[in-house]
Amino acid sequence: MPQMKDGPRRSDAQRNRERILEVALAELSRCADTPLSAIAKKAGVGQGTFYRNFPNREALVLEIYRHEMQQVADSAAHLLRTRPPAQALRAWMDRLSEFAMTKAGLADAIRQVTSAPGSPAKPAPTPVIDAAELLLRANEQAGTVRSGVTGDDFLLAIAGLWQLDPRDDWQPRATRLLDLVMDGLRTGAPGR
Repeated sequence: MPQMKDGPRRSDAQRNRERILEVALAELSRCADTPLSAIAKKAGVGQGTFYRNFPNREALVLEIYRHEMQQVADSAAHLLRTRPPAQALRAWMDRLSEFAMTKAGLADAIRQVTSAPGSPAKPAPTPVIDAAELLLRANEQAGTVRSGVTGDDFLLAIAGLWQLDPRDDWQPRATRLLDLVMDGLRTGAPGR
């Protein structure tokens, strides 16, 4: 009988955790300084439940960052299943720029929790680099991009995205920047 009790309790705990993350993402994207108590209240959980899941602001912000990076990374495989490699790569670049711009408050929150001496390090963008590798290798095999470009190269090439101001009309500039990167990737491709 105790097992029956654990199952629902665990799923309730998982739902609470997901609800906290969902609310925190929305609130911190809007304002990096949103109090944790406001996030807990809006998520409909008590302080105890909140702090059991996320003992401090750093834990919450870093978990959101990891989760969002994983979402962006996971979208690469889906795009490759549903589009030709070059279209998948370009669509994923748009998804990455949208992530960079719409999560500006989150970026501020991440800077706040990782910049103080002794604070945790910002998680490495490994899932995004892996996703870029997946897309680049598929395009390389299709002959649509030059060979030898790594995921690290790609992230460096699009680093300008993070310099755009999300409060401005960022989309036309992001599109131009990403089109330039895409043109550069195509130059020297065997299929061109």
